[in-house]
Amino acid sequence: MKLSPATNRTSAVTTRTRGEWAEHQALGFLRGQGLDLIARNYRTPGRGGGEIDLIMLAPDQTLVFVEVRQRRQGRQGGAAASVGHVKRRRIVLAARHFLLRCQPPPPCRFDVVAIEGDALHWIQAAFEAHQGL
Repeated sequence: MKLSPATNRTSAVTTRTRGEWAEHQALGFLRGQGLDLIARNYRTPGRGGGEIDLIMLAPDQTLVFVEVRQRRQGRQGGAAASVGHVKRRRIVLAARHFLLRCQPPPPCRFDVVAIEGDALHWIQAAFEAHQGL
């Protein structure tokens, strides 16, 4: 199956459109792996906060915070490498905010779904919370 966002002749594909398409692809893939969607595009309130693309629940009841990254090609380290220190810190901040509503907090992990060209890569436990600080 070829992974590529739909386009038409009257409008160019925007970065936002590509991002939404990538999240849709990742969501479908993760659901196929047995994960359930808890939240999409979860944001902390206020400026400078974080955002989590997908929050999923794994079959073992692990809460999975998923960052979806899409690149046309694997240049400069590719999609997965684009989740740098600042991005990890914002994801961890948002995850901590989300976990305030969970008592007791469940086991959790941070995954990355990297889409490069036609390939989708699921990196489980891509980083630890302390790496985001």
